[in-house]
Amino acid sequence: MNAIPQAATLTPDDAAPASRGRWIVAEVEALYQLPLMDLIFRAQQVHRQHFDANEIQRSTLLSVKTGGCSEDCGYCSQAARYHTETERESLLPLDEVVAAAQAAKDRGASRFCMGAAWRGPKDRDLEKVTEMIRAVKGLGLQTCVTLGMLKDGQADQLKEAGLDYYNHNLDTDASFYGQVITTHKHADRIDTLGQVREAGIMVCSGGIIGMGESRRNRAALITQLANLDPPPESVPINNLVPIPGTPLANVAPIDHFEFVRTIAAARITMPRSFVRLSAGRQEMSEELQALCFLAGANSIFYGDKLLTTGNPEADRDETLFAKLGLRPI
Repeated sequence: MNAIPQAATLTPDDAAPASRGRWIVAEVEALYQLPLMDLIFRAQQVHRQHFDANEIQRSTLLSVKTGGCSEDCGYCSQAARYHTETERESLLPLDEVVAAAQAAKDRGASRFCMGAAWRGPKDRDLEKVTEMIRAVKGLGLQTCVTLGMLKDGQADQLKEAGLDYYNHNLDTDASFYGQVITTHKHADRIDTLGQVREAGIMVCSGGIIGMGESRRNRAALITQLANLDPPPESVPINNLVPIPGTPLANVAPIDHFEFVRTIAAARITMPRSFVRLSAGRQEMSEELQALCFLAGANSIFYGDKLLTTGNPEADRDETLFAKLGLRPI
């Protein structure tokens, strides 16, 4: 019987080469170049070493402050400078957030994520967000927020409020970043993630695939995430949803198998992280989602809406999970 092909220079272990303790871009590119069946087989082996292969973690995401953002992220409908259908809204009142969190818990979500369209929170806004965190924690849910870039001391305030996860995606790799965002730098995101780690909060950080980047850019993004010390506990992989009015509205969609390869590369390089199917899942067939789960995805956003884009309805997910024999964590 023929041996399973292995990527050049990669060890058979599920971690980065022991001699360096870090991945390099060429190694992750080599993963992408494996025959798809071999890549998925390897990713599934790694997945089963650290997780139950038939369990899926479910998170629900709520926009607590929508629109009017000063940044120029080319994919985002919430940037004030773009003409999209997203309207500017004020911060939601506490009771609406708690009601949404309770509804998410009732539907089977274990984590509740709250997002605000800011470059970064002002202190007066952060005080209101910490109230939300405490109230959602009181329901027995894990909490996550995405508030943009943090200033000194703000991560500590979030930790004191009981925050479990802070989401701040790298979006894409450092070399491609300037083609998507110009109002801040890739290094600014790394700095915020460092503050979150220092405060003792778990990290949720991933990227967006299909923004016109190359395979090498995708491999570099996965490498940068995997080489964070430690890697993020949650890694959302978003498939770009082109939004009319944004600079990326007419970008050609990424090949489905390339997206699956990205999921597998994330699983192999970050074996202990939750890899989450995030934006773009509404456009995915049941078969494509199943292939992503086979490649190592074990977390989803659960509910009918993300921050501003659609998401498969909970009933549709329940039907799919029943077909696949998947259980909630």
